[in-house]
Amino acid sequence: MQEPSSNTSASTSRAVRFDSFGGPEALNLREVPAPQAGPGQIRVRVAAAGLNPMDWFMTSDADTATRFGLSLPCGFGTDYAGTVDQVGEGDGDGVSGFAVGDRVFGGALSRAVADHVVIDAAGTIAVGGAAYRTPDGVDDRTAAALAIAGCTAAAALAVVNPGPGDTVLIGGAGGGVGVFAVQLARLAGARVIGTGSASSAAALEALGAEPVAYGDGLVDRVRALAPGGVTAAIDLHGTDTVQAARELGVPDERITTIAAQVDGITPANGANAAPGAIEQIAGLVAAGRLRVPIAATFPVEQIRSAVELQAARHVHGKVVVDL
Repeated sequence: MQEPSSNTSASTSRAVRFDSFGGPEALNLREVPAPQAGPGQIRVRVAAAGLNPMDWFMTSDADTATRFGLSLPCGFGTDYAGTVDQVGEGDGDGVSGFAVGDRVFGGALSRAVADHVVIDAAGTIAVGGAAYRTPDGVDDRTAAALAIAGCTAAAALAVVNPGPGDTVLIGGAGGGVGVFAVQLARLAGARVIGTGSASSAAALEALGAEPVAYGDGLVDRVRALAPGGVTAAIDLHGTDTVQAARELGVPDERITTIAAQVDGITPANGANAAPGAIEQIAGLVAAGRLRVPIAATFPVEQIRSAVELQAARHVHGKVVVDL
């Protein structure tokens, strides 16, 4: 049995909280009692927290929050990275794999934007939180951008299974999930056509995608780029890419979505990513084979501005909050 760490000096902690559900204007930075690691848990001193669309979507109103098991007062944000500063007692499976000083990253549903977060060593992002070792050479801001977007991209690619000889159409390719999906598809040997705005073209090209403007006329523009046809599609925004893919003759079994339900289409959910998927992605980042563009960083005191920027859905890459 592992003895609990004696590093319990922090009695208070800052945390971003909702006292009422709503938009960025409802977010407040509060001083709260510092959480303590119990049996089978670790406490992480958070250095950075990455933002995702799901963060503000699920806290936008009481009904949506209830669907995700959230109630007031509520924390905010899911992706985090930092250093273990407290280890609870082991319980067999327990916390034998972690020690004070370990650098870790992962997810803790709607409570990551805080100085300290307690994680169940055997938990999941949705239940108890999840922690993974941060590879050497990966900084905390980058690690804080991996969990949700990386797992979601991995799950989407598992549905369509791209490989050499495939041409994959990715809708919303410049967003937080898109930057992973594009690069993972390219690493699998596929050609990638990514939809985005005119301002995102250079960013998409840098990731290895061939950019195409979304909106009316998308099918014709894709046909001009790929006269040989498109063989798979991933819609990261809504349903427009699904509709275009069907018009282009892509079979339903090789189309997936992450933000909409479409009859006949298998949706992708990061919670269903294959075991080891996020560790593999972190390894690719550490090896320099996968790039994580950080669009903007904000101090936690500017959390409202950070969320406003992220929620506008016009950034090319990830928005990260420093703690």
